[in-house]
Amino acid sequence: MQSDIEIAQAARMEHISSIAKKIGLADNDIELYGNHKAKIADGVYDRVKDKPDGKLILVTAMSPTKYGEGKTTLSVGLGQALWKLGKKTMICLREPSLGPVFGIKGGAAGGGFAQVVPMEDINLHYTGDIHAIGTANNLLAAMIDNHLHQGNALNIDERSITWRRAMDMNDRALRNIIVGLGARADGVPRQDGFDITVASQVMAILCLSSDLADLRERLGRIVIGATHDGKPVTAADLKAHGAMAALLKDAIKPNLVQTLENTPVFIHGGPFANIAHGCNSIAATRLALKLADYVVTEAGFGADLGAEKFFDIKCRFAGLKPAAVAIVATMRAIKHNGAGSVEAGVKNLGRHIENVKKYGVTPVVALNVGLNTEDADPERELAYVREYCAEFGVEVAVNEVWEKGGDGGVDVAEKVLKVLETPSTFKPLYETNLSPEEIIEKIAKEIYRADGVTFSPKAKKDLAKFKEWGYTNLPVCIAKTQYSFSDNQTLLGAPEGFTVTIREVRLSAGAGFIVALAGDVMTMPGLPKIPSAEVVDVDASGKIQGLF
Repeated sequence: MQSDIEIAQAARMEHISSIAKKIGLADNDIELYGNHKAKIADGVYDRVKDKPDGKLILVTAMSPTKYGEGKTTLSVGLGQALWKLGKKTMICLREPSLGPVFGIKGGAAGGGFAQVVPMEDINLHYTGDIHAIGTANNLLAAMIDNHLHQGNALNIDERSITWRRAMDMNDRALRNIIVGLGARADGVPRQDGFDITVASQVMAILCLSSDLADLRERLGRIVIGATHDGKPVTAADLKAHGAMAALLKDAIKPNLVQTLENTPVFIHGGPFANIAHGCNSIAATRLALKLADYVVTEAGFGADLGAEKFFDIKCRFAGLKPAAVAIVATMRAIKHNGAGSVEAGVKNLGRHIENVKKYGVTPVVALNVGLNTEDADPERELAYVREYCAEFGVEVAVNEVWEKGGDGGVDVAEKVLKVLETPSTFKPLYETNLSPEEIIEKIAKEIYRADGVTFSPKAKKDLAKFKEWGYTNLPVCIAKTQYSFSDNQTLLGAPEGFTVTIREVRLSAGAGFIVALAGDVMTMPGLPKIPSAEVVDVDASGKIQGLF
């Protein structure tokens, strides 16, 4: 059996200018990064913005195992299948983070015969967007510390500084650090820490900005801390936002690549879904909707995380109206959530189906029966899942895109097209005239099925401070474990009788939301005992090996 990288390296890629032509773009509409990658030039969206939007299809999933269940793979395969059916289709994905690439979960370019290529480039440095985001983040951190060292004209209380440094790597040793040690010339000592770049506010800002001007304005709104008399201090106060925007002037441009079957793909932006909002950029999605009749996009982890944030944050900000949803399920994940029992584990899938329908969008379940256990009875198990989902009025399609590419996604594509015949009645779960506490409780009770929410004293204090500063009417991005509806990763399946504990809240004023950290979720992951990095290598010719 071929590995993902062997399949990808055998691909026959078209020149990226040919891919651009498929969606109506000329050579001067793209900026080449070699023969197989390009950025979209300035001005393209303005030229096509009056065209009608295509139909937006979201790919989400049930609660996953630690290996992931293949949302990106299904997104790629579904896009390829729609193209095979004669539908002008684009795929919009997130950029992979080096943290999972060298950790355990893997990259974000799909798998098997449903991949985006050049896979090695995409999973490693790609077009440099994530590096630019980390650099902009750390420029602001450097300017904060320099301001303190140079006399602190803004009267910043160094104990109030919430802005953290960022690096796109899993490194638990950097979660909590002290900076400024040494001689007086080495800066002002204070406590600091690192977040992984894909969980940073700068990443969220880039993904939620409509254009460069909007990006610059949002960067200026970032709150880094407070003065000694309790007033918020922003990046604009430090005069940092202009230079940060300059570092991101190319990163804001969507990236164009292709699938193994030469279907056009935008891969742009990469926020984590368990600790950030988990969707690709608004700029890429909006443009794709003007260039194609159908757009397939994905939101990270289970529907309780990525899909909720896609609906309640991204769609709200961008004015998007998703037309259909595909929920990825695997027999492996069903059994994992049911302690080996399909009958028990399928209840987790049922809860995700119910949640998607709360937004007025009809889902299709894309079931991968190949991800199974040795004692499987595939026919009986598939029949049971079909019967169970039918109780919700939802069809189950067999997902074989990993094995067969677009051909293996035709069943999913046809059932999604059937759903698209009836317009969705999409609406967000909540209105932002609610307080952050009320929004968090609504999500916890209606999406997670919690009995209630407990706020730590620190969380209560910070929420009161944000309200005093005038930051009201903002949506909430809840950061929690991806393995459970609760904030306890060991409560699998469809747990009941639990409360969600919010230990900390952070203000992402530039992104336009409040982040609530639930349970013990970390914003800087660590590497596993045996990281994937141990098997990645490169030979003397420069050919990469061991990358999935």
